[in-house]
Amino acid sequence: GIVSLISLAVLSYERYCTMTGTTEADTTNYRKTWTGIVLSWTYSLVWTAPPLFGWSSYGPEGPGTICSVNWHSKDANNTSYIVCLFFFCLVIPFVIIVYSYGKLLCTIRQVSGINKGMGRTREQRVLIMVVVMVICFLLCWLPYATVALKATFGKPGLITPAVNIIPSILAKSSTVYNPIIYIFLNKQVSKML
Repeated sequence: GIVSLISLAVLSYERYCTMTGTTEADTTNYRKTWTGIVLSWTYSLVWTAPPLFGWSSYGPEGPGTICSVNWHSKDANNTSYIVCLFFFCLVIPFVIIVYSYGKLLCTIRQVSGINKGMGRTREQRVLIMVVVMVICFLLCWLPYATVALKATFGKPGLITPAVNIIPSILAKSSTVYNPIIYIFLNKQVSKML
């Protein structure tokens, strides 16, 4: 889950840098690609390893078929980890995504101000794609984060395994939605298909 969140943030920042850069994207140089992949996995490892060393713990989630952070433990050790996880692995990636796409939209708006007709259509397509991606990000991860925080800070037994299933499935399937959105809403990609 964390790898997908961080990957979405890295991809949004990379897309912003590529679209606003003064040079064309170099499709033969994979250094930026590998850097993004290594950064995503390293950051995710940094935030998923602590329960293995005593900062919080892992346990069954939902109906007991998925392993996740022990959201139901109320001790300070566990609570501090969950708060950090929420902030560093949900809030920060979301801020990066909103910042990157927001700046990208501002850049496209400036360019479309110079090239009126066609620029306006492109701006609207990109705006729709960005809004859909951000909404999907929120629809996938906010229910899961809400359930996790309620399980951590709410009354014991408030979140039953049955209540936990849908947010968990949404969060785990979030990596599927961005490529689908990009394929259907990006005119260049859909032309290639």
